[in-house]
Amino acid sequence: MGLSTVVSAQKKYTIVLDAGHGGKDAGASRGSYIEKKIALKLALKVGEILKKDNTINVVYTRKKDIFVELHKRASIANKKNADLFVSIHCNSNNSGKPHGSETYVLGLKGNDVNFEIVKKENAVILLEEDYKKNYDYDPNSAESLIGLSVLQEENLDASLSLASLVQTNFKSIKRYDRKVKQANFLVLRETVMPSVLIELGFLSNKTEGKFLNSSYGQLKMAKSLATAIKNYVKRLKLNTVQEKVIAKSSEKKKLKKLKKLILNQ
Repeated sequence: MGLSTVVSAQKKYTIVLDAGHGGKDAGASRGSYIEKKIALKLALKVGEILKKDNTINVVYTRKKDIFVELHKRASIANKKNADLFVSIHCNSNNSGKPHGSETYVLGLKGNDVNFEIVKKENAVILLEEDYKKNYDYDPNSAESLIGLSVLQEENLDASLSLASLVQTNFKSIKRYDRKVKQANFLVLRETVMPSVLIELGFLSNKTEGKFLNSSYGQLKMAKSLATAIKNYVKRLKLNTVQEKVIAKSSEKKKLKKLKKLILNQ
């Protein structure tokens, strides 16, 4: 049995899929295109694909149309000691022109456009009871962009790795690439593992909205996203194997040195 097989059998990778919004929070909507519904359908489709891999354990923050507070979404992932947190959303704009997919990782960098998207997504907390007790955060304040933990900064490289895989896969199915970006989304800020927030596309764009609302479009996006996650998990497995090989090599050197010392006594 190869080392890779042994490692894979020993470790199951927990992926938390977070369907944005839900219940009293519809998210972005344009006519019959409703973000909370599209995000949920995508999350469930991605989960079904990932479950076919017996090394992946899928956890959902919601599986039906209910309102889940942002800190509780993060808490679900933290309590499960998840390896990855993926939050799924749809974008919108006052203009019908903007289109394309973008993936966010946690960070302070960004521009005014990013900040407006952050305010829109983070404003969900205003629907929560006693949100001031749960967050040290004002969704309308730029000063709230400070306070990233060391642990979250350490996760940045891994988050960027997944984000890049996601955007590359979306490009391969002809979605316009709006790149990987950094912003201070609360749902990412509250998690303690690599995490990304994905804006699938713009419901305010007629063509893109129709695509994202269709079974065909949702399946295509779900397959693309699931493949990115599976490729990310493959990298985790490879890193685990490499770490084990390095550790084993180091252990052999120590034993060899010890044996030499014993023989020379």
